[in-house]
Amino acid sequence: MQRRTLIRGALATSIASSLATALPAFAQSSNTWPTGKAITYLVPFPAGGTTDVLGRLIGQKLGTVLGTSVIIDNKGGAGGSVGSEVGARAAPDGFTLVGGTISSHAINVSLYPKIGYDPQKSFAPVTLIGTNPVVLVVNQASPYKTLKDVLDASKAKPGGLSSASAGTGTSQHLALELLAFKSGVKFTHIPYKGSGPAIQDAIGGQVDMMFDTTVVAGPHIQSGKLRAIAVTSAQRLASMPDVPTVAESGVQGLKDFEVVSWQAIFVPAGTPAPVVDRLHTEIRKILATPEMQDKLKGFGMEPTDLSTAQIAAFQKAEVEKWAQVIKAAGIKAE
Repeated sequence: MQRRTLIRGALATSIASSLATALPAFAQSSNTWPTGKAITYLVPFPAGGTTDVLGRLIGQKLGTVLGTSVIIDNKGGAGGSVGSEVGARAAPDGFTLVGGTISSHAINVSLYPKIGYDPQKSFAPVTLIGTNPVVLVVNQASPYKTLKDVLDASKAKPGGLSSASAGTGTSQHLALELLAFKSGVKFTHIPYKGSGPAIQDAIGGQVDMMFDTTVVAGPHIQSGKLRAIAVTSAQRLASMPDVPTVAESGVQGLKDFEVVSWQAIFVPAGTPAPVVDRLHTEIRKILATPEMQDKLKGFGMEPTDLSTAQIAAFQKAEVEKWAQVIKAAGIKAE
């Protein structure tokens, strides 16, 4: 009798252990996210910027698919480094997403003396949402109508024209620094804690100009509040066919000028592969819908469809590229 009891006990323990292993996988493959706990989508910039706009669009649809809520948490500062560090230290359980960008996950590691995370080792890529150029804009009352006007005016002004950005190390900042480096013209960089407040000052004329993504600047250009001077892509945009590229300006040294921003979603390193795969699959489906494709293209973004391995390779190349640009141009965090 005692032996049978011991066998039954061992069998029960074995079954319980097997169930404990299988249940998380079952939950991950079901229609509801494990436990139904809310997901935090960290946006390392203030509300109103590109990363915030995309996070809210995707988060709402993702919450519906996973049967839970997705809460947007804006934590701006240091070109996306502050919020990204918070994300890097979050539990790797699938309940924290990080809206990564060219600045937070490629540029900042070479720009700042020290950041509290490694853009590659501290995260696992989930989705590359898309890429988009930035556009140089001035307010509607500005006398500048061409890039040559901007460069000539900046040469004539002590310290150069003032140019806002979403923060030191962002694509907006790097576009300005690359323009200064290649043209030999000086500007005064004014970093903000996100695109939202920066572009409002560009609209109000508190700053002379600004590079910003087409996602943020596009609606203000369409409304007439801002004038588009040039885009940083290699070719003109279908959404802004009348706006020339920087390379088309005819200015010496700018023939190969190109800056392309990007938006991605990451999770903390160590997040279980089944969770990453589920997130990748669901977000990919969301982005593939005609509605989202139209929105992305309307923003001037080029949608992408890369595997997580391809995203990791793309990010690695971006980290190396911007490290070279920052070193060659002597760019330093302010």
